Amino acid sequence: MQRDNLDFKNMSVSKLFTKQLFPTLLGMVSSALFTVVDGIFVGRGIGSDAIAAVNIAAPIFMIAAGLGLMFGMGGGILASINLSRGKLVVANINVTQSIVMLTIVSIIMGILLTVFPETVVTLLGAEGHLTELSAEYLFWFSISIPSTVLLVALPFFVRLTNPNFAMWAMLAATVVNILLDYIFIFIFEWGLFGAAIATDLGELVGTLLLLGYLLRPSVSVRFAKLKMSIKSIRLTLRNTWYMLKLGVSSCLSEITIAVMAIAGNYVFMSHLGTDGVAAYSIVCYLFPIIFMVFNAMVQSAQPIVSYNYGCGQLLRSNKALRLCIISAVVFALLISGVFVCFSGDIVSLFLPDRTSHAWQYAVAGLPLFAVDYIFFGINVITIGYYTSIERINLAMRLTLLRGILPVLFFFVLPAWLGVTGIWLAVTAGDITTTILIVLCRKKV
Repeated sequence: MQRDNLDFKNMSVSKLFTKQLFPTLLGMVSSALFTVVDGIFVGRGIGSDAIAAVNIAAPIFMIAAGLGLMFGMGGGILASINLSRGKLVVANINVTQSIVMLTIVSIIMGILLTVFPETVVTLLGAEGHLTELSAEYLFWFSISIPSTVLLVALPFFVRLTNPNFAMWAMLAATVVNILLDYIFIFIFEWGLFGAAIATDLGELVGTLLLLGYLLRPSVSVRFAKLKMSIKSIRLTLRNTWYMLKLGVSSCLSEITIAVMAIAGNYVFMSHLGTDGVAAYSIVCYLFPIIFMVFNAMVQSAQPIVSYNYGCGQLLRSNKALRLCIISAVVFALLISGVFVCFSGDIVSLFLPDRTSHAWQYAVAGLPLFAVDYIFFGINVITIGYYTSIERINLAMRLTLLRGILPVLFFFVLPAWLGVTGIWLAVTAGDITTTILIVLCRKKV
């Protein structure tokens, strides 16, 4: 079956993967730049305490993105499988059900965060003056939680017919955010309030573009009208539950990064104080870019894998997996080399004062943390593959494992290796997970 110019059943897998990867990669990296640009402008325009405050609130952004990934990945897999079986109407209903339910959940989440921002940041490890700064940023960011999660989820469905449009929508959102960050922080001097509002407006632009695309009657995969009968509501709830099961490992992947940030903040605060948290925040700002690149590879392969899995062509699904892993390893080696060779220059983008303790801690730690990327990439790609072929339980177990192990190592390794052990904790967890994945593949 062919949809627009993408024939997932017959076109060369490598050609399909390439057509999906480059626009998806550009779109995802531009999305990650939201966080990085905020970090650069906040660090240079407001100071190291502000960047530490934003890092305290960062796990909430990751959890919100996890919700978008869960509904987007789950709905995307279900829609792809139904499309492979010629059920276009059912696929469109899946798309609509996913977005409607995600919108409801995100509105509830946004309300709770705007009502209790100080309580939330205190639970995330904020102390002293960082509590007020973190709460301010979280409050203003939270008013756009629906846009945040929709901007993550909607591209899954747009890419089924037009990956290039998804890319341009994400780029538009990023450009708006960068321009407004500069204006609000450096010209208007609005501080953390300005940084949060710039992100809010950028995400709103991208979300509106993607929603508009899926509302077009000329697009094959688009929103459908849902019935409001009791039977229809029950069907929506049943399908939503299955989408959540399919997408939960993607959500957990994002949550594990949030847990990594929380655990790291606590440990660095106890060992090195606020300067340690500020140094660790550089990694937390950069890590979403690494994750987004690997996630772009997963999302590029997902419709190929799920569609051919639905058709019973597992050889094509496995080829997509191999292409993903090769791409991930090459990227991880390149980016690790950059972080090792240019750690000082990278840290200076966020913290220009090279004499500060925070700068020195970050320069020493960035190369150590970069060792993780190759193992992290293999884990993300493999878990995404298992999710795409409905191996839900295995994907969820592996995701939970790679979330729990780094936290354990955060508290174990420093006793043996000191501060170096903190920087290597995530790497140790991902290496252990990779070994278990290899053992699982041998049994499959």
